[in-house]
Parts: sequence; C-alpha cells; structure tokens
Amino acid sequence: MIRINLLPFRLARKRENIRQQVSIFLLSVVLVIVGLTWYTLGIDRRIAEKQSETERINSQIAIHKEKADRVSRIQKRLKILEDKLNIVESLTLRREEQLRLLEDLQARVIPEKMWLESLNADKTFVTMTGIAFDNPTIADFMKQLEGSDLFSEVDLKQTVSKRFDGNVNLKAFELRCRKQPLVPENTEEKGK
Repeated sequence: MIRINLLPFRLARKRENIRQQVSIFLLSVVLVIVGLTWYTLGIDRRIAEKQSETERINSQIAIHKEKADRVSRIQKRLKILEDKLNIVESLTLRREEQLRLLEDLQARVIPEKMWLESLNADKTFVTMTGIAFDNPTIADFMKQLEGSDLFSEVDLKQTVSKRFDGNVNLKAFELRCRKQPLVPENTEEKGK
C-alpha cells in the first residue's frame, strides 16, 4: 500500500486559508476606512454648505433688521406728528369754540344796563359773573341765553345787591349754563 503524507498539504492549505482571511479582513478594514472617509467628507461638505447658507441668511437678516428699525423709527416719528396734529386741531377747534362763545355772549349782553366781569368755560359748562342795574335785566339776559344755540340749562346761582360809590345800588350775579356741543364748520368741509 502506498502511503501519502498529506500533512504538508494540509498545512499549506491552512496557511492559504489564514492568508485569505487576513486579506479579506484587511480589505474590509480598507473598505470601511474608505467608506467612512467618503461619508465624513460628504458631511463636511454639507456642513460647509449649511454654514455658508447661514451666513447668507444672517446677512439678509441684518439688512432687513436695519430696514425694520428704520421703519419703526419712522412710525414713531409719524405717531408723534399725528399726536401734534391732533393737539393743534384740538386747540384750533377750542379757539374757534371760544371765539363763537364770546361773539354770542357779546350779542346777548344788554348794552348799558349790564356787563360781565368774568367768564369761565370748560368742556360742558360756562360760568359767568357780572353786574346789572336790576333783576329784570338779569332775567332778560337769561332769556336771551336760553334762546341761543350755544347754551342750555341757564341757572342763576346767586344775585347779590352791591352798593357802588355809596349811592348806586347794583345787582351782582352768577350764572351757570350748559354748553351745547359745537359742530366745527371746517370738519364738514373736510369730510366732503
């Protein structure tokens, strides 16, 4: 019988298997390293793109923020101007109201029989003090005020007899009237 020694062949085959496994392992490690490198480079590229996009957006935000700040400053100035215009309008209306009030009172004062000493007007009431020769003159003045479009609810608060220059006896009076709201003539024209 022939005997064949297969030990060196088995040993060679074993060595070949080990060499193959080591080669496969090294090739796998190289492929993993290449894959990870490629993946890392891709992520770095995306990060760089996102950073450049972020910088671009931040620059646009800065530009728009500057414009928004400018708009808010303009709006504040506009609000201040509108407030000033409203004040001027209110003062003009108040001046016209006072002028109409004084003109109406001047037309209603009974000449040479009475005169007004003081006049105090607020938003709803007008209080006036004056001196007249007698009570009928005060009554006539009150009737004329009631006939006016500017006054309503004319109330006589008090009358007091006063002696002037020792011989002349006059009547001091105080009246309180409710003011009617005045419709300014200019606002009707502005609306049209």
